[in-house]
Amino acid sequence: MRWLAQIFTWWNGQTLNTRFNTWLKGELVGQDDAGNLYYRTRGGQIDPVLGFERRWVIFAGQSEASVVPPGWYGWLHHTSDVPPTQEQYHAHEWQLPHKANMTGTSEAYRPLGSTLAQAHRPAVAGDYEAWKP
Repeated sequence: MRWLAQIFTWWNGQTLNTRFNTWLKGELVGQDDAGNLYYRTRGGQIDPVLGFERRWVIFAGQSEASVVPPGWYGWLHHTSDVPPTQEQYHAHEWQLPHKANMTGTSEAYRPLGSTLAQAHRPAVAGDYEAWKP
């Protein structure tokens, strides 16, 4: 059934055209913890139109850009030339693990005072008076 979704939708992993292009011109560079696969043009060949190599990601599930970890994001956008799989980077103790964008879900961030927050809205300070025309 997954192959059927790939034929008719673009948001479920990859389309047939993307699969063919990846097979023909792509070179696997690495994989992240979420199972997303990262590719570049075979042999690092420079695209004559762009002037640099093409890089792309095949998502393990739905195509959602916020699931790309920061290291891979930097590599995809040519901020870093070395993919995270080839560097010896260790996260600092104050760095949190990557978390996808939760906007629109029940896990979305809702600050104190938000009408959607579960907590009771705090009382307004006593120096506030509503304007009356």
